[in-house]
Amino acid sequence: MQDDWTSHSILDKRHLTMNDLRAKASAANLTGRHLLGIEGLSVLEIQALLARSSYFADILTGKTADESLSGILRGISVVNLFFENSTRTRVSFEVAAKHLGASVLNLSVSGSSVKKGETLIDTAVTLNAMHPDILVIRHRHAGTPLLLSKHVDASVINAGDGRHEHPTQALLDALTIQRKCGRIAGLTSAICGDVANSRVARSNLYLLGALGADVHFVSPSTLLPAGIDQFGVPVHTDLETGIKDADIVMMLRLQTERMQGREIPSQHEYFNLFGLNMDKLMRAAPNALVMHPGPMNRGVEIDSAIADNAEKSLIYTQVEMGVAARMACLEALAQHAERTR
Repeated sequence: MQDDWTSHSILDKRHLTMNDLRAKASAANLTGRHLLGIEGLSVLEIQALLARSSYFADILTGKTADESLSGILRGISVVNLFFENSTRTRVSFEVAAKHLGASVLNLSVSGSSVKKGETLIDTAVTLNAMHPDILVIRHRHAGTPLLLSKHVDASVINAGDGRHEHPTQALLDALTIQRKCGRIAGLTSAICGDVANSRVARSNLYLLGALGADVHFVSPSTLLPAGIDQFGVPVHTDLETGIKDADIVMMLRLQTERMQGREIPSQHEYFNLFGLNMDKLMRAAPNALVMHPGPMNRGVEIDSAIADNAEKSLIYTQVEMGVAARMACLEALAQHAERTR
């Protein structure tokens, strides 16, 4: 399974406006049966998913008249298979599926046959015999969703695999930016923190870059992945320099579960150098907005005064947009299930 940050190339920095697509009234059309990463999606597919996500977000937030959504995925079964703890992502997928009328099964790995020695392939074959339509999988090893997709008839959605990708997080981040700023093209986005261990950083690099944003990485040198130069983006090892004039400052959680224990001297020292507070944020653009994929480590990568600032922080909006983005992804893949019945 692949943990190598350098194994994929960046999407071309082409972009289209949302208005060019006129896609809000119909489901996004994906050419593939699975959603394993942002890499491999065309710009048109990304934009169609964002347009449909925005359509759902308008309904969920009451900006447009409430429409009946519960019939969209009626008869579709969704299985959430999480080998890592992630209440936020799992619940978001569950709520999204139920909004659209799908039946949902959450499988707890701690109580599953995997703990008894069953292999992933055994699990895949067992699940396949139950004929689910969509499998949502989160796993600590990169490449696991790809492996699973080769052994099941269902469509597979990657809900985060190792240091590889987290495609729906990038989609909800882009949706949040699009709705707040009205555009993504031309914005400068600084992705700051534990880049080496972050699947969120990778997916956002692909997606925001594909839509015309100027993406920068900001990280201690000890938390940069090997081969970072191959990604062709500016890299900064000083926070205040890296976020200078940035429109979007996206902070990343320290992935301590994937660290060797020698990357930072202490969390206190990390906050002094790379934690975001109001004084450091003044280096960014005057109207800069702050994001974080969560869960946050307050006082480690971000100060509470910023995280809870209604004018600067988009963190809770990201959670809200997560449901809409995942509704669009589930709907798009359900089309493949219906065609194969």
